[in-house]
Amino acid sequence: MENDLIQMNNIEKSFPGVKALDKCKFNLKKGEVHALVGENGAGKSTLMKVLTGVYKEDAGEIFHKNQKVEINSPKKAQDLGISIIYQELNLMPHLTVAENVFIGREEKKNKLFIDKKKLNKKTKDFLDMLNINLDPQAKVKDLTVAKQQMVEIIKALSYQSEVLIMDEPTASLTDSEIEDLFRIVRRLRNEGVGIIYISHRLEELKQITDRITVMRNGKYIDTVATKEAEIDNIINMMVGREVYETSSNKNSKNENEVILEVKNLTRKGAFKDISFNLKKGEILGMSGLVGAGRTEVARAIFGADEIDAGEIYIHGKKVNIDSPSKSVEVGIGYLSEDRKRYGLALGRDVATNIVLANMNEYMNKFGFMKENKIEKFAQNQVQQLNIKTPNLKQDVKNLSGGNQQKVVIGKWLDKDSEILIFDEPTRGIDVGAKNEIYKLLNNLVEEGKSIIMISSELPEILRMSHRVLVMCEGRLTGELGIEEATKEKIMKFATMRK
Repeated sequence: MENDLIQMNNIEKSFPGVKALDKCKFNLKKGEVHALVGENGAGKSTLMKVLTGVYKEDAGEIFHKNQKVEINSPKKAQDLGISIIYQELNLMPHLTVAENVFIGREEKKNKLFIDKKKLNKKTKDFLDMLNINLDPQAKVKDLTVAKQQMVEIIKALSYQSEVLIMDEPTASLTDSEIEDLFRIVRRLRNEGVGIIYISHRLEELKQITDRITVMRNGKYIDTVATKEAEIDNIINMMVGREVYETSSNKNSKNENEVILEVKNLTRKGAFKDISFNLKKGEILGMSGLVGAGRTEVARAIFGADEIDAGEIYIHGKKVNIDSPSKSVEVGIGYLSEDRKRYGLALGRDVATNIVLANMNEYMNKFGFMKENKIEKFAQNQVQQLNIKTPNLKQDVKNLSGGNQQKVVIGKWLDKDSEILIFDEPTRGIDVGAKNEIYKLLNNLVEEGKSIIMISSELPEILRMSHRVLVMCEGRLTGELGIEEATKEKIMKFATMRK
């Protein structure tokens, strides 16, 4: 324990209806790179938010250099020398590198003006220490993502950080940029900095880490020395939980008629040469890790994002989908992973939201809404979908997550969309609501609808899909029939880099 920078013992954290962390433990030694891995939702981010003072643990103990500490704020973590670099970088793009590094801590001359010369000199010293070729006076907005990440590292070191948490640091980097990052990580390790390295790219772990800790379903599973670890064993530990207890009620008819065909769909910087088809009455699962490009493909099919190349066919006929309205015209509905931002009008009532995609049908020739017709259809959908709401005039923002999702589904059922794209359909909703959503999806395919279901939960993919597509870094890396699909096979395809 002598070299331990951090020890976390029996950490517990709960949110309403969810136990996010259950007796978790983690330790970090001086001068090591310790990987923290697990599926999406395993609890990695929550554990790190406890360590950095964003969340207060409900139970458990944290030790810093063998001294018990209470980390009740990000400022307290910073004072202890604990810094985190999030995947979404936290920089001011209009400011210079030096201004970002020392923001809020600028030295001034004459008590009025910032001493920019001294600011630039101090920043240059940090850059030289890590052999980073970067101008302290460059505007952050003009830097690549990799260079911006270097700024975040320098910023963390400027606080005399001994513990550096890196969350998916290579997600947006090229191979050469990754090599630069690894060089800096090794340099920091040699200087005695302890680094917690969160990544879904399992093949990277062998290159850069000393130990690997696996979390699953909010629990600590095991810690292994990297040099002794096999990737297959890490995957097994990551995905070892059982599929949902209730058996799937999949439609077994899965007809051969192709409804949608995508050929060589490409959007620069997001995905490349994506080709697949969707059959009548099936659920086509789309799996992959964060940053794989699944949502970007869905948005392109729906016309929300422009494509650079590729073709889309519906019932064998080529269609030009250049906007969401065109997508709706040809029978495609899209339920975004961010339902509050893209799926709902939060300030409007339940009835209005249910008819939102089909407003013209509820308007008379004078431009007034047919309130009785709206109420009749909305009431029918509330009953059919079992939407729990006091009344149709209730603002949709006041409903639970599961009931909000049902409202979005009702909206696309009103439009009678033949193809439905569900992006993370059960994210943020409880187990009971999940099962209701699963029943709805199964009922839809029984009625002949065709569904593309994007999900980060492997048990959900295996439970609901007839076929599974797997993406990694903007490429389609695998297709599996449900009879051959396993968590291990999906995870292998999901981490299959070029």
